[in-house]
Amino acid sequence: MIGERIKQARRMACLSLRELGARVGVSHQAIAKYEKGEDIPSSGVLLRLSEALEVGVDFFLQPVEVSVSRPEFRKGSRLGQKRQDSIVARVENWIARSIEVEQLMAPTESVAFRQPEGFPRKVSTLDDLEAVAVDLRHAWQLGLDPIQDLTEVFEEHGIRVGAIDTEPHFDALTLWANETIPVIVVRADIPGDRQRLSLAHELGHILLRPAGDEEKMMQRFAGALLVPASAARMELGNRRRRLDPIELHMLKHKYGMSMSAWIVRAHQLGIISDSVAKSLFATFSKRGWRKEEPGDPLPSETPARMARHVMQLVADEVISERRAKELLGRSLEDFRKEFSKNHDGFPAGGHN
Repeated sequence: MIGERIKQARRMACLSLRELGARVGVSHQAIAKYEKGEDIPSSGVLLRLSEALEVGVDFFLQPVEVSVSRPEFRKGSRLGQKRQDSIVARVENWIARSIEVEQLMAPTESVAFRQPEGFPRKVSTLDDLEAVAVDLRHAWQLGLDPIQDLTEVFEEHGIRVGAIDTEPHFDALTLWANETIPVIVVRADIPGDRQRLSLAHELGHILLRPAGDEEKMMQRFAGALLVPASAARMELGNRRRRLDPIELHMLKHKYGMSMSAWIVRAHQLGIISDSVAKSLFATFSKRGWRKEEPGDPLPSETPARMARHVMQLVADEVISERRAKELLGRSLEDFRKEFSKNHDGFPAGGHN
């Protein structure tokens, strides 16, 4: 158990055996023996491991109760193997805590994932994807209006969503925990419109069985889910010769989809021609809007279900503040301060 946790923490920290050994003051062979369970670190070494890996000593004493499938990172990803391993290890740690929180809640609060009726669905054409996106909205009773909080919708249907701070070369990934729990992980430090498109894209990998260019089909599904064809035509009309940037910005904030993605969507549906789309993108490139769109950005979505449940467990005195720290991965004081900062000075003190 200790060995597995040392290995997980080392992967999370993106360190090699040799690098960790140097920080702790032991050989890389010793670290390897710890991880394989061939030797047990002394209390002093365990403390130094805790400091080097920035985890509490208790981390090493907790059992590993989750297994995850090896995710498929996006084609062309520039993440090295160590960075990929670090992300997967962080997800393993987070999802294990998430599952434990669910187990501590009342059984009615635990949401098991079930494929919607008619899914997983085989798709082979772009028209299939338009119909599938509408079918999913109906299955999840979303209607055709803008989806205000995509993360909350996913969590309500048993899909675990995590947002992590990581390097720019990472966008999102999908994997399965304990073979039955779908998990989507996105970057935390990106605008909400980009985040939401990645979430919808990754949902396609869970629900669809494409025949063709998978990544291209997932992108089409993502746009169709966020903005169904009927909604796009209601907003833009059936045929346009130009689109105003202010109009696109307003639609971005209404539907949570970027200005660039709106141009793509309008082109996909034949609302604008090839030449209009090329002209718009040329303007965006010239003004630097392909990298950073103008105006106020759409706020990122933050997965809240797990933190909300931890706060409930603390309030009901089911768990201690120390246990809450282990489950959240940070102290309640730090959590409350960040919550206060993000919510206009909401009182950061604990409950009475």
